[in-house]
Amino acid sequence: MRLGFLSTYPPTQCGLATFTRSLATAVDAQPRTSAVVVRSVETPERLELERVVGELVAGDRLSQRRAAELLNGCDVAVIQHEYGIYGGEDGSEVLTVIRALRVPAIVVLHTVLAAPTPGQREVLEAILAAAKAVVTMTFAARDRLLANYRVPAQKVVVIPHGAPAGPKDVAPVPGRVLTWGLLGPGKGLEWGVAAMAHLTDLVPAPQYLVAGEIHPKVLARDGDAYRQQLRRQAEQLGVSDMVTFDSSYRPTEELTRLIATAQVVLLPYDSTEQVTSGVLIEAVAVGRPVVATRFPHAVELLTDGVGITVPHKDPVAIAAALRQVLADPDTERRAVATAKRVGANLLWPAVARRYLQLADQLLAPGRRVAGDSAVES
Repeated sequence: MRLGFLSTYPPTQCGLATFTRSLATAVDAQPRTSAVVVRSVETPERLELERVVGELVAGDRLSQRRAAELLNGCDVAVIQHEYGIYGGEDGSEVLTVIRALRVPAIVVLHTVLAAPTPGQREVLEAILAAAKAVVTMTFAARDRLLANYRVPAQKVVVIPHGAPAGPKDVAPVPGRVLTWGLLGPGKGLEWGVAAMAHLTDLVPAPQYLVAGEIHPKVLARDGDAYRQQLRRQAEQLGVSDMVTFDSSYRPTEELTRLIATAQVVLLPYDSTEQVTSGVLIEAVAVGRPVVATRFPHAVELLTDGVGITVPHKDPVAIAAALRQVLADPDTERRAVATAKRVGANLLWPAVARRYLQLADQLLAPGRRVAGDSAVES
């Protein structure tokens, strides 16, 4: 079986690009399967990249037709959807590609807005109508999709975001609190910094490590202003010695090793809309306890002791949850054991097999998709 992916792709820096590379790599590793990628770009780049067979260039009608032709050379097309990665108003240019497909299309939704604009709703509902199957990565996203958009429930499948396995030779650093990813306003890091001021009595003193580069779009607009704001905040609160920023770029294996060094992962995000978080999945897959604000994916995943959810923009609550993990070995031990059990189903090979099973179902006559699995009709 050959899967054709339409998405951003490295060296583009975004979560969808990383997701697609990881999933395509895991598909390639399965027996008798392969993956190719049509890379969505804003301007022509024509880079020679592994798996990339063509480009979908924003505003270029010829590239839209060519993208459809390339995907039609596969057994199944897998379309990653996020409003910002395709050309046209609300990413509408992807519709030209999808409507030209002669092979089944699986659309993977990375964002499901509860209150879309009329244009966003129109584009997404047209995509949903053209797709043979629609993947959400959480049940919260599935429920929101079915409640707010016109789409048959039998089209919608829940397949979790994947993650790499954690290293077995790395131990957590006592007191290390870790947040990572592309940084910018909305990540809520100011609440994490403020929480450190409520933990100065702990021994050893917690060390909050913020790892990651400024998001390219934020960097182009505001430069390094967000990180400098956080540095000033730490100085004003007297916790500069407890907060460290590391802007190094880390490939997947190196990043996974960094995650394994955390005693606890902190996700203090401002968003109440986030139904999918790759960072959250990566933390659980590596077996680390998580403290997160109550965005939908965290509420769904951090059950049974995997982690602790707290109110948004509440540094006192964040500090109390961090204290519970950092200062109580039993709480930490239970969280680690539960995260490792849950995380086994989130590893990329398991996720790739779910996509291949779904593709196989779409190609088999007399079958349909229902709920969170493919079943025979």
